[in-house]
Amino acid sequence: MITRFDDWKHALASAVRDPAQLLELLDLPPSLLPAALTAGAGFPLRVPHAYIACMAKGDAADPLLRQVLPLAAELATVPGFSTDPVGDLAAGRGPGLLHKYHGRLLLVTTGACAIHCRYCFRRHFPYAEENAAAADWEASIATVAADPTLQEVVLSGGDPLVLSDDKLARLAGRLAAIPHLQRLRIHTRLPVVLPERVTPELLRWLTGSRLLPVVVVHANHANELSAPVVAALLQLRQAGVTLLNQAVLLRGVNDQLESQLALNRRLFEAGVLPYYLHLLDRVAGAAHFEVTEGEAQSLLAGLRRELPGYLVPRLVREVRGAPFKLPLAEGGWQSG
Repeated sequence: MITRFDDWKHALASAVRDPAQLLELLDLPPSLLPAALTAGAGFPLRVPHAYIACMAKGDAADPLLRQVLPLAAELATVPGFSTDPVGDLAAGRGPGLLHKYHGRLLLVTTGACAIHCRYCFRRHFPYAEENAAAADWEASIATVAADPTLQEVVLSGGDPLVLSDDKLARLAGRLAAIPHLQRLRIHTRLPVVLPERVTPELLRWLTGSRLLPVVVVHANHANELSAPVVAALLQLRQAGVTLLNQAVLLRGVNDQLESQLALNRRLFEAGVLPYYLHLLDRVAGAAHFEVTEGEAQSLLAGLRRELPGYLVPRLVREVRGAPFKLPLAEGGWQSG
């Protein structure tokens, strides 16, 4: 059954922000609290109860907990890790508009998220200065309308689905009125961390225009795909939305073959095709999550041995200034 329109707003507002509360909910030792408070001072904790419910109590190494609990390792200064690892600021076309790749433009709709992932490549992004929503998106719409090479607009953030359906419907309607646009893509983690967000209102505006809707969700581990999450994803799929998944390869979370196999199989059961497996964007504060290219290539080879091709995501790295995400293939295969 699809959730009522207001349930997700309550769930979003009640997300856990206090590390002490999170540790108590998960029966974890208070010795973890000082580091969580210190590391969370600059990039605070935020995690919905639905996501916490998927974690194992008493396990400080739980792969979902590891994605959200601030750790002392975030405070280390590591060479090669920066506040703008993929060149977002250099790709600006106006407030909140990023143009990196031919034919599509990314619109940073908001700085807000339902969950604060500790490896977030935009954890240092200047959202206050990059406000694309100013004046009811006027400047953004004008930029898109003036460029006939654009066929697709990508709504990103933050997370666009923290905005109200009324606001998103108005934006989608204005984009649909631009003749050269063909597709509307949404990059979101909300159906995974807050499945209540999939409402009749969301489905109505997302599928209600001539623009072909694509939703790229973000799941990193099979344990994130609970029964309510799978139900929410299937509702999107049944409404005619193309569903893809982008995962990030994270040490201690999903860097083992078994976890990747389980994730990609579970995604397909939920109507989602694996799309990208990203090497970590080298953002300051996330170095402890990094997996080497050699380890990633070995993992990709294991996936190819075990899975049909349509369940194997593309292993990629985003590089500042590159015209597309750069693929990393495993080494060649030789018989005997």
